[in-house]
Parts: sequence; C-alpha cells; structure tokens
Amino acid sequence: MPFALLLLGLAVFAQGTSEFMLSGLVPDIARDLQVTVPAAGALTSAFAVGMVVGAPLMAGLGRRWSRRGALLGFLAVFLAVHVVGAVTDSFEVLLATRLVGALANAGFLAVALVTAVDMVAPAAKGRATSTLLGGVTLACVAGVPAGALLGQVWGWRSAFWAVALLSVPAVLAVARSVPGGAADAAPPPLRGELEALRSPRLLVTLLLGALVNGATFCTFTYLAPLAAHVTGLGAGWVPGVLALFGVGSFIGVSVGGRLADRWPVAVLTAGGAALCAGWAALALGAGRPVVALGLVLVQGALSFGVGSTLISQALYAAPGAPTLAGGFATAAFNVGAALGPWAGGTAIGAGLGYRSPLWVSAGLVALALGTAAVGLRHGGTRVRGRALVR
Repeated sequence: MPFALLLLGLAVFAQGTSEFMLSGLVPDIARDLQVTVPAAGALTSAFAVGMVVGAPLMAGLGRRWSRRGALLGFLAVFLAVHVVGAVTDSFEVLLATRLVGALANAGFLAVALVTAVDMVAPAAKGRATSTLLGGVTLACVAGVPAGALLGQVWGWRSAFWAVALLSVPAVLAVARSVPGGAADAAPPPLRGELEALRSPRLLVTLLLGALVNGATFCTFTYLAPLAAHVTGLGAGWVPGVLALFGVGSFIGVSVGGRLADRWPVAVLTAGGAALCAGWAALALGAGRPVVALGLVLVQGALSFGVGSTLISQALYAAPGAPTLAGGFATAAFNVGAALGPWAGGTAIGAGLGYRSPLWVSAGLVALALGTAAVGLRHGGTRVRGRALVR
C-alpha cells in the first residue's frame, strides 16, 4: 500500500477516535451536563446524522477543490469544533459541535475514500478501503479506550482536547503526502455521476451497510453501561472492554480487506450469519464475564469485517461515480450509526435494560440477511470476478 494511504489512515484515526470515544464517556457527560444517559447517547446519533447529511453534500462541494485542499479544509474545521466542545458547559452547544464536526469528518472521509482507491490498482479497492478504515479500528483499539481513561482521570473534556491535539499532526501529514492542484484528474460530469448512483446493486449494498452498521453502533454506544451493570466488571474495566472490541475490529478489517476483493459473497453471507448469532449469544451471556469478553472480541471482528466488505462493494458498484461514491457509502453507513444508538437508547428508555440493544442489533442483522436473500432471489444478482454484479 502507498505510504500516503497510510498517512490518510492517521487522519481517519483522529476522526474515528472522536466519533467513537463517547461510548466510554456517555455516563460522565450525562452526569456533568445534567442530562439522561439516552440523551447523552444521542450525541453519537447527532454525529452520525451530520455524517449522513454531510457525506454527499461535502463530496459534491469537494469536486470544486483539489483533493489536498478539501482534505485540509475539512481537517481544520474538525480541529476547531473540538476545541469549542472541550470548553463548553452547554449540552446544546456540545450537540452543535458534534454536528459540525461530523460534517467536516464526512467530507474528509468521502474525499479520502476516493483518493485511496485511486492510489491502487482497480482490483484492489477492498484492500485500499480496509487500509483506510484501519485508522477507524485503531481508534477503537487505542483512541477510544484512551479517551475513556482520560475521561475517568481528568474528565470527559480532556478527551476532546486530546482529539484536537491529535488532529495537528494529521493536518501536517496530509499537507505533505497528498498531491493537489494539477495532480488531480478532472472529475466526470455531475449528472453522469448521479445517474450512476441509481444502480439497483448499489442501492441494495448501501441498505445492507446501513443495517449492519446500525447493529454495530446500537451495541457499541452502550457497551460501557453493559460492562459495568450487566457483566459486573465495574467502571475500571470499561477502557479494556472497549479496547477488546477495537482489537477485534482491527482483525476484522485486516482479514476482511484481504478477502473482500476475491470472495465477497462468502464474507458477507457467512460473516453476516455469524454476526447475527453472535449478538444474540452476547445478549444471553452478557452476565458471564468470560463469555462476554470473548464475544466482544468476536463481534468487533465480524462487525468491521462485514462492514468494510460492504463499503468496498459499494465502490465496485459505482465505477461511474468516482467522486460521489465515497460520499454516498459514508452516508449510508452513518444512517445506521444514527439509527442504531437511537434504537438502543429507546429500548433502554423503555425499561428493557442494558441487554436490550444487543437484541436490537441481532434483529437489524437478521433484517439485513433477509434483505440480501430477497435481492438474490428476485434481483438477478450473481457473482462475477471480484464483486457482486447484475
């Protein structure tokens, strides 16, 4: 993989840390700003909503700029809003910073996805995507637990300061490594790209991605209270539990990236079935620490292995939309990231307990499997080469 692609992963690491770190900070934010735990969990949904709206919008806007200029601009805004979030005493202002930060993150990731796949051979989109998303999984492994630990020692605001500081070397790395200006190829006509996005295969793939990612975030957002109150590990174990999920996610992206270009159907069908069963098993075994910890690792791997494969399939499905495909893939996955925490919080708010998000996750993946089965039966989808095609 090109070295510049690895540096893009550094920037994604900073942004992924911000997106996911609230999983370990939700109880502290709720207590400090005097809101409920489900309300604090809505900060994750707000970030995801900003990603949904911002991904296609910012990808379209970024067509007018060089890729380096777009990436640097999005990173600068992302850094600034985290400084504001670190100093505010208002939940409403914090919510606004999450929305604006998400818009910047969405724009960056949409442009970065397209930049990444252009750096490699046409048949290596899966590996390029997994390399970029490796920054996200490293955020789960190191950034999110570190944020939770910082929150326990110095308060949740210190985690926001850490993300702002982490963004500084990311800005320098992008400025030095990503070509801009004349190095960028002229984008195709916007109308042609929009027509390419109407592909039935692409639309089904995006729907599946939204459902699978919704399942992931439904549980991940409330993993801290699950570990503390159901598994009985205590607050001190929360960073370790989050790190364990992150280790699994890194394994899943790494393995999935190598398999996605060659055997996407096997990864999606077998991985999806195992993912659904795993959420149900974790719901049943959450009260047993050894079982719960083992399944957290496995579910992290399956969630990101299947999810990254779906992202690469979305890029394969839209060859005629090279500048917008990344934006719409990002948007679809964050539809799930918005609906998942909302659904999990609704279940908890209804008095169903901290196990309930796990059952919701199992249901979302089951719905994805059913949708895929209907698509295969009635849509004429078949396998050709490295991707699912019509």
